Amino acid sequence: MVKLATQLVQGTNGTDDQNTGAVVPPLYLSTAFRHPGLGQSTGYDYSRLTTPTRALLEKQLATIEHGTHAFAVSSGMAAIDLVFSAFTKTGDHFIASDDLYGGSFRYFDERAERYQIPYDTWDGVDVDALLLAIQPNTRLIWLETPSNPTMKVIDIEAVSSAVHAVRPDILIAVDNTFLTPVYQQPLTLGADVVVHSATKYLGGHNDILAGAVIVADDDLGESLSQQLTTTGQNLDPFDAWLLIRSLKTLNIRMHAHTANARIVAKHLEALPGVDRVLYAGVGGMISFYLNDAYSVDQFLQNLKVGSFAESLGSVETLITIPAIQTHHDMPQAQREALGIFDNLIRVSVGLEDAQDITDDFDQAIAGAKKE
Repeated sequence: MVKLATQLVQGTNGTDDQNTGAVVPPLYLSTAFRHPGLGQSTGYDYSRLTTPTRALLEKQLATIEHGTHAFAVSSGMAAIDLVFSAFTKTGDHFIASDDLYGGSFRYFDERAERYQIPYDTWDGVDVDALLLAIQPNTRLIWLETPSNPTMKVIDIEAVSSAVHAVRPDILIAVDNTFLTPVYQQPLTLGADVVVHSATKYLGGHNDILAGAVIVADDDLGESLSQQLTTTGQNLDPFDAWLLIRSLKTLNIRMHAHTANARIVAKHLEALPGVDRVLYAGVGGMISFYLNDAYSVDQFLQNLKVGSFAESLGSVETLITIPAIQTHHDMPQAQREALGIFDNLIRVSVGLEDAQDITDDFDQAIAGAKKE
């Protein structure tokens, strides 16, 4: 089997050799496909079920995540919804790590309130405590690592091994958005389901809204396929084609993000005005606490290279304030218990010159000191 970097670049090439020999995969926009005869099909019947372009993307997603079935959907939240719609029902229970994207908690709260699927949270550290939280009706455990926005790292292999030893029927689902398969392959560590907001690093250019779900079990794949056929939140052909193109540079982008993030994290640690830096050591995501003597709002206004924007994983450096953006729906007490205070700043380190990024933080923070 070829290495990941080669798979990303070459995995979707040569798919039109019998027709044109085009190196770049063609884009099929058709929503309908002609049948050779009654009861016969080319394998494509209607675009809600599958399209040649989306099928090619899904094959590539499954390969790079070491899965056998992949599903490309319309957003990261659609990916979460596909997992919960396919694998949970009223009366079930699930457990989630306690530090997650705020939209995940908003979705979880809705499942609990409207569909009577309650959940408990876990600190992501004490595996024994996780096992004690399992109930007879627990169906799924949801992990996000590194966590958003405090960058906690969870041992996927330890969790999967411990849980499956006592309850093989419980599914371990991992949101792999931050690290991507370049740095983390949850299915090889014992997880059952991998989820991505493909809008972020997989897409990488702030121009695609997409999500993905990958599994390595045929029965799980069949359940997801049936659910997606029913609900129809699949990715459209053009965005699927754009995502195919973006994946070709994923490996080199992720390594470049990491190289820049390591420089920025080290620089921030020594910078007056920064109380603490949170970084998992790999990937492009950093969070830091701005000292109370500095104005967060003025810091944001001073930025010239970085952009104050609510997203991550792009070639551009993006800065987010979780307490007022991604986690604003979370009760204040819950946010602060996790360390999500108003002065916590999340940085998606981009691919600009590292010196330009650190210089930008230098001037933006220095100019934000309160009188």
